Parts: sequence; structure tokens; C-alpha cells
Amino acid sequence: MSDTRDGGHVPEPAGGQFPTRPSAGTPALAPWRHRIPRRMIVACTIIAVACVAMSLLALSLGDYPLTIPEVVSALFGDQGFATTVVTQWRAPRVVAGLVFGAALGLSGALFQTLTDNPLGSPDVIGFSTGSYTGVLIVTTLGATSAASTSVAAVVAGIITALVIYVLAWRGGMQGFRLIVVGIAATAMLTAINTFLLLRMRTEVAMSASIWGAGTLSLVSWAKLTFALPAAALLVACTVLLARPLRQLELGNDTALAHGTRVESSRLAILVVGVGLVAVVTAAVGPIAFISLSAPQVARRLARSAGIPLLTSAFTGALLLVGADVVAQHLTTNPIPVGIVTIVIGGAYLLALLFREARSL
Repeated sequence: MSDTRDGGHVPEPAGGQFPTRPSAGTPALAPWRHRIPRRMIVACTIIAVACVAMSLLALSLGDYPLTIPEVVSALFGDQGFATTVVTQWRAPRVVAGLVFGAALGLSGALFQTLTDNPLGSPDVIGFSTGSYTGVLIVTTLGATSAASTSVAAVVAGIITALVIYVLAWRGGMQGFRLIVVGIAATAMLTAINTFLLLRMRTEVAMSASIWGAGTLSLVSWAKLTFALPAAALLVACTVLLARPLRQLELGNDTALAHGTRVESSRLAILVVGVGLVAVVTAAVGPIAFISLSAPQVARRLARSAGIPLLTSAFTGALLLVGADVVAQHLTTNPIPVGIVTIVIGGAYLLALLFREARSL
């Protein structure tokens, strides 16, 4: 079969199909199974190796110091007390640092891509604070079990996200408006959290305040039974959302032209990103600035036009495990890892401000 246009005969190409091309005003999307840039592969490999090295260092340090070969032997063999120290006492903390750091890095990548703004982080927008509010509410009511606090953190985080989404909606969603509304919500939720802490008994308030700073010190394998499967499920959802996320980077019109349901995709990305933060908050408290800094560090390491999800996850894992090592061994008495990440985040914000000032 052939096609005749304007009286001319166009021969049928081999294979029986005419080639197609995108319209002049629509940039072509790369195929779904596109080739991963070599720079990104190198960056991910280097960061992954650094994660392994930092994890081994974290497993070796403590009141019962071990050499790296002893740590490896304890992980893969029976070394008596050393195996107990490594696998039962230190490994849960290291695994939590890797998984939760990756979750925070992914969440930050989702929100910064969604808002098209390097400040579009869940801790800046207020979702982490909302999850913490949920935990404080159930604690005030006397429910202190791991299940109740986990459910409260997830539910409160999602409710906070939906409220901010509705308040920021004006015939569509714009990233800048979402950030502004989120910052206002953070201020109000912080005031509510302070009020709830003042209403608690002194010992409960002190415990909640320490947990609210973000700490991995109370992590055990039992406490990870909910967090690890939930984080794995949300990471799988992130993989499914990777394609619409990349299409949204090209703009709403282009995404619509390629069949993406823009607002539905935005809402799904919002829920998954909030879920990642809520799972972390439920397990170890709100840990600030990992989700803010990890995606931008990953973007620069990979030299990517957009924010790379996989590199962001590796970077978040490395930052949190490294920050926890510093938090444990910088001073005589260990401090919450959230304090160290705040310092990292503050340095990142200063660097960002200086960079913007130099570009003016």
C-alpha cells in the first residue's frame, strides 16, 4: 500500500510503516529505555563505594573498636562477641542510615523536580514538621507504641501535604506557590509542636524533644520491621513515577502532548514523596536538610540537566551515614544526627546564597 499526496506517488518504506516525528513545537522525549550517561554511572559507582567504606567505618567504631577485617569476618562468620556487636548493635543503625538517607534523597529529588526549585524540599515545605505533629498528638493522647507513632506520622504527613496542595492550588499547581504556602505551614506547625511539648509531662517532653531532633540511637531490627518494607514499597512507586516525572520536567504542555495526566501525576509524586519522609520521621524523627542538599549535590556530581533519582538516593545515604558517624564520635557524648545535618544544611544554604549572589 502506498500514499498519494498532491498527485505524487510516495513509495511505501520497508516494514510497511511510515516514520513519525514529533511536531515542530514539541521536543522529542528520549526513549524509556534510554542509555544511562557514563558520567552518572561513574558518579553512582563512586558514591556507592563511599557508602560501603563509610558503613564499614561506622561498624568498626565504638566502645568496642574493631578493625575492618574483623568487621568483615563478623558479618560473614561467627566471631563470638564481635558478631553480636556488629550485627545486633551497630548494623541496624547503619542500615537505617543507608535506607533512610536514600529515602530522604529520593524525596528531595521528587519535590525539587516537581517545584523546579532547589529549595523545594519536604523539610522546607513543611511535610516533615507535619509528620512530627502527628507523632506529638498521639503521644499527648498516651499512645506511644511504635505502630501508633508510625501510623500517626504517615497520616499526618499526608494530611499536611494535601492541605498545602489545596491552599497552593490556583487553577493549577506552581512550584513557587507550593514552597511559599509550605513555609507558612511550617511556621504554624512548629508553633503547634511547641505547644504540644509544653503540655506533656517533663520526662515525656524531654524524650520527644530528643527524638524530634532526629536520632538513630534508638534503632533496632525490631523497630525497622515496618520502616524497611514501607520504604521499599515507596521506592518501587518512585521507579514507576520516574517517566511522568521526566515528562513534567519538559513542561505541562509537552507532558500533556505525550499523554501524561499532569495533575494526577503531580498528586501521585506528592503522596509518594511525603510517604518517604513520613516513614523516616516515624522511625527516627525529623532529619533536616538531607532531602534539601542531596539532590543538588547529586546533580552536580552527575553533571545532569535534571535531578538524577538514583544518584540522589546514593548521595542521601552517604550523607546520613557520614553525619551519624560524626554525631556519634565528634564529642564525648553522642548527639542526635539531626543536629549534624542541620549544620550541613546551613553550610549548603550559605553556599547556595553565595553562588546566587555571584551570578547577579
